[in-house]
Formats: sequence, structure tokens, C-alpha cells
Amino acid sequence: MLDSAQDSITMPDGGSLVFRTFRPIGSPRAAVIVPSAMGVAQKFYTQFAEWLAGQGYQVVTFDYRGVGFSAPPSLRGYAVNIFDWARQDCAAIIDMVKAQLPDVPLYWIGHSLGGQLLGLIPNRDRIDRVITVATGTGYWLENTWRTKSVVWWLWFVIVPLALRTAGYFPGKRLRKVGDLPFGVMHQWRRWCLNREYVVGAEGDQVRAAYASVRTPMLSLSFTDDEMMSAKGIKSLHGLYVNAPVEYRRIAPREIGARHIGHFGFFRPQFAQTLWPLVPQWLSVR
Repeated sequence: MLDSAQDSITMPDGGSLVFRTFRPIGSPRAAVIVPSAMGVAQKFYTQFAEWLAGQGYQVVTFDYRGVGFSAPPSLRGYAVNIFDWARQDCAAIIDMVKAQLPDVPLYWIGHSLGGQLLGLIPNRDRIDRVITVATGTGYWLENTWRTKSVVWWLWFVIVPLALRTAGYFPGKRLRKVGDLPFGVMHQWRRWCLNREYVVGAEGDQVRAAYASVRTPMLSLSFTDDEMMSAKGIKSLHGLYVNAPVEYRRIAPREIGARHIGHFGFFRPQFAQTLWPLVPQWLSVR
């Protein structure tokens, strides 16, 4: 029987970074970290993590501070931003996993935001391979037409008003994204309104950090993604200008499905069709 356990890391601000480890039977062939999409709690990835552990990997999921089990009782006044998520939360998880398993490869399977953050993580050189899933730029004019037609209302009206009145982004009540700390949503809004996304909004030092990434990557994207366009996916991975990137863009009909979308990859209905792409690519040298 596979083993899983929940634990936490105490962060410099005193907050808890809650993670869950899924251990395979026997010695792990490699370690895998699965960082979440924006506003998505780690429990969304549980079935995928269990399956991957069944393939011989030790898998770790976690909630960024302010999300899921890592959220304080109230987000009002909770000071954390996306830099903190990358430079502290992601970095802490990487160091923890490498301390536990120093002699096996470490892989990063990032969903949406989870694939965007790599250039901001200080110890990213400890990662051997990266798979991004439905990861593209959040620049609003490169969103799909479906998203672009409504997201302007989010960025120009809803977010400024909500942050001003609530002190955080009450996404659950608004049925948009999910509850997020003020600093996270404020920073993400700036990125999404900039043509060059994170590197345009944050400047030359961040641009150089993305350019320094040389980790091999596989980009998995889907033709029916309701948020990320093909152009947006190429734009985001173009920030990793010195990393070798392989693109796999999949139409639902190729695997006999009606819909995959932005979130579908991690649903168990794709355990026989999409999930095997992960160990197949990771095992190639």
C-alpha cells in the first residue's frame, strides 16, 4: 500500500507551509514536486500524485502560503506576494525534498502558475527536469478569446475594487480564481496587464533570472484550454530563452476525449491517456 503523510514547514514570518508527501513502495526512482496553479489547493492534485507514486516516484504537493491548508484564519492584512511564494515557499520545498532524497533526480511538474515561477526560484538549479502543464503567459491580450472577453472586467474593475474594500481578494465569494492575499493579487494584476508579463513588470534582473534557466522542459498544452492560447504558451516559455523546450499540444480528439481544458489533465479520467506522458518523458535521457 502506498504511504502518504501531511506535514508543515514553519516559514520566516511564522506561517505554516503545509505539504503532503506520497511515498512509493520501495526506493523511489526520483522525487517529484507538483506546484499548484493560482488559487488551486494542493488537494486537487492528490489523485495524480497517488498515481505517480504508484509509478515509483516520491511526490510532494503543497499549498502556497495564503492558500488551502497554508492559509491563516483571515487573509485580511496577510502580507505575502508571488515573489514570496517562489523565493521562500518553493525554495523551502525544494531544499526539504533534496535533504530527504539527495541521491535521486528531482523533477518539477508545474500546473499553470507552477510552471511560470521557475525563473524566480533561487535554488532552481537543484531541479533536473521540468514539465509544465497548461502553462502560458497571463498577459490578458494573449489569453484565449473566451477569457479575454471577460478578464478585462476582472483586471480593471473587480480586482481594484475588491482589494480596496476587502483587503484581500475574496475570490470564493466572487466565484473567480479563489481567495488570495492582497500582495499576490496586486502583483499578478500588474503582470497580467504587461505585454511581457513577469519580466516586463519586474524588470531586467528578473528577465536575466529567467534567461539563466537551462533546465530541460516539456510543455504540455491543450487546444481546448479555455484560458491559455497557443501564442500565450509560446510567449511564456520564450522567457526561458536558454532552456531546451519540447512542446506537446494535444487536442481532445487525439485521446478520444470531449474536453481537457485548463484543469482536465489532473483528473483521473486521463490516467490511461495523459498521465503516462509524464514518466515516459522523464525516463528519456
